[in-house]
Amino acid sequence: MSNASLVSVVEDDPSFRDSMRRLMRSMGYSVEAFSSAADFLASPRLVETACLIADVHMPAMTGVELYRHLIDAGYAIPTILMTAYPNDIDRARALNDGVVCYLHKPIDERDLMRCLHAALHSGGSPEEDS
Repeated sequence: MSNASLVSVVEDDPSFRDSMRRLMRSMGYSVEAFSSAADFLASPRLVETACLIADVHMPAMTGVELYRHLIDAGYAIPTILMTAYPNDIDRARALNDGVVCYLHKPIDERDLMRCLHAALHSGGSPEEDS
C-alpha cells in the first residue's frame, strides 16, 4: 500500500459504508469504518485517524456535530463531509468551520481523491476555489 494514513469512515448506511471501505482500500489507504459517531468516538482508532469521512445526516449525532465535537475536544482531524441532501447554506457553514470538503452523494471518485489529497497533504480546502 502506498498510503499508510488511516482514513476513518462514519456512515450509518451499511451498503454505502461498505462501498466506501472498499474504495478507500482500492486507493491504498488503511481504513476503519464505523456505523455511528458514537462508535467512532469510543474507538481507540480515533487518535490514529489522519482523515475522517463522515455522513452529514445520521441519527443521534450528525457529521457536522461530530466534527464540532472533535474540534472542541482538541482533535483537529481533517474532515470530509458527504451528503445525499446537499444544501448550500450547510455547505458554506461547514467549510467556514474548517471542514476540508462537503461532497454530494453519489460520491465522485475524482472529487474524493482531490479532497483526500488536500486533507492529508496540504491542509487546505480544495473547495475554496469552487
